[in-house]
Amino acid sequence: MRGGETTMDLSTTLDYTFLDNPLRRWIVAVAVAVLVFIAVRIARALVVSRVGKLARKTDTQWDDLVIHILSRTRSLAIAVLAIYVGTNAVTLAPHAMRILGAVTAVALLLQGGIWVHSGLDYWFGRYRERKAVDGATVTVMSALGFLSKVALWAVIVLVVLDNMGVKVTAFVAGLGVGGIAIALALQNILGDLFASLSIVLDRPFVVGDFIIVGDMLGTVDHVGLKTTRVRSLSGEQLVFSNNDLLTSRIRNFGRMQERRVLFAIGVTYQTPREKLAKIPAIIREAVEAQEQTRFDRSHLKEFGAYSIDFETVFYVLSREYNLYMDIQQAVNLSIHEAFEREGIEFAYPTQTLFVVKEPPA
Repeated sequence: MRGGETTMDLSTTLDYTFLDNPLRRWIVAVAVAVLVFIAVRIARALVVSRVGKLARKTDTQWDDLVIHILSRTRSLAIAVLAIYVGTNAVTLAPHAMRILGAVTAVALLLQGGIWVHSGLDYWFGRYRERKAVDGATVTVMSALGFLSKVALWAVIVLVVLDNMGVKVTAFVAGLGVGGIAIALALQNILGDLFASLSIVLDRPFVVGDFIIVGDMLGTVDHVGLKTTRVRSLSGEQLVFSNNDLLTSRIRNFGRMQERRVLFAIGVTYQTPREKLAKIPAIIREAVEAQEQTRFDRSHLKEFGAYSIDFETVFYVLSREYNLYMDIQQAVNLSIHEAFEREGIEFAYPTQTLFVVKEPPA
C-alpha cells in the first residue's frame, strides 16, 4: 500500500496547478529550456573552435568575419531564447505571452546589435591592417566607425522602445527636425567631414605625396577630419579645407611612375648642314648613356629668330626629382662636350648690323 500511496502522492504533486498549468508541464518547459540552452552553447563552441581553425587556413575574410561575430553571442540572449522556446510547453495568459515576447525580441535585438558592432570592429581593424594606413587615415576611419556604431545603436534603441510600447513616432519626427537644423548649421563642417571620408576611401593622395593645387604646391603632411595640411617648398604650412580641396584640380606627383622631359637647344645659323644632321644622334647618345632613361625623339624643330632650334623628348624612369636633375645635368654636359668636339656653337641672342656706305658724290 505504501508504494501505491507514494505513486498517488507523486501523481498528485505532478497534477498540482500553478498559473493554470500542472506541475508536469512546468517540468517539461524547464527541461526543454535547459536542453535548448545547453545545445546552443555547445553548437556555438563547436562552430567557433573547429570551424574557426579551418577558417584561419583560408585566404578569404568572410569566414573569419562570421566566426568572429558568432563568438560574440551572449549567454543571456541564449537563455532568453531558451526560456521562450520552453514556454511553448505551457499555456500562459495573453499579457504574459506579450511580455515574454517583448523581452525575447529586445534580447534578440540587443544580440543583433552586438553582432553588427563586432562586425564593424572586425572590418575596420582588418582594413587598417590590410591597407597599412597612415595616422590620418586611422583617425578618419575611427571617426567613421564611431558614427556607424552610434547610428546602429540609435536604430536599435528606437526599435526596442517601439517593442516596449513606447510611441516613438513623435520622438523620431523631433529628431528629424532637429537633425535638419543641426545639419544646416554645420553644413560646412559636415561637408569637410564627408570630404575627408572621400579622401580616405578614394585616396586621390596620401600623406607624403607631392601635390599642386592651383598655384600652390607642397608635400601632404596631414589629412584631418576638416582640413588637409601641406608643407610648401619654402617651409610654411598650407591649410586646405577638405571640401575645397576636392573641388579643385589636383596634380599629384606622388603617383608619377616616370617623368617626361622636354628640352630645346639652339645652334647658330653658321652651323654647316652636315653637322646639323649629326645633332639628333649626338643628343640621343647623350640620353641613352644615362641609366633609368628612355629616349623618345629629337628633331630639328624650327628656324628661330636667331637660332636653329632642336627639340628633344626623353623619359626618366623614376619620379624622384633629384634623380631627374642629375640625369638632365649629365645629358647637358655630354652634349656640351660633343658640341665642343664637333665645333658646333650654341646660339644666343645676336643682331647683325649691315652698314651700307654711300659712294662719294
